[in-house]
Amino acid sequence: MTARNVLGTDLLPCSYDPLTGYYRDGCCNTDAQDPGTHVVCARMTREFLDFSLARGNDLITPRPEYRFAGLKPGDRWCLCVLRWREALSEGVAPPVYLNSTHSQALERVSLAQLQSHAAD
Repeated sequence: MTARNVLGTDLLPCSYDPLTGYYRDGCCNTDAQDPGTHVVCARMTREFLDFSLARGNDLITPRPEYRFAGLKPGDRWCLCVLRWREALSEGVAPPVYLNSTHSQALERVSLAQLQSHAAD
């Protein structure tokens, strides 16, 4: 069965360059093995990257051992839904690609919240 996005249609890829997703398959797929629930496809901003770094999650520094090149503003990336929600409450939530955001995000944030930051 094909994964669904928050709009109820087939989940579209988020990014192949950089290669994203908990499974590094380009999509914001998830299952019980994904403790962070990496389901929100977002376009990185400097404000969000700095916010994440300040919260102890460095998304900027390359980590080749994890096949992670480091992110820069403009990159698309599958974020943990709770981090996105935290950024939303702090006013630094990055834009979201609804067609590439897994429907499971709706268990933690509302469609209206995601739509208010839609990039697509």
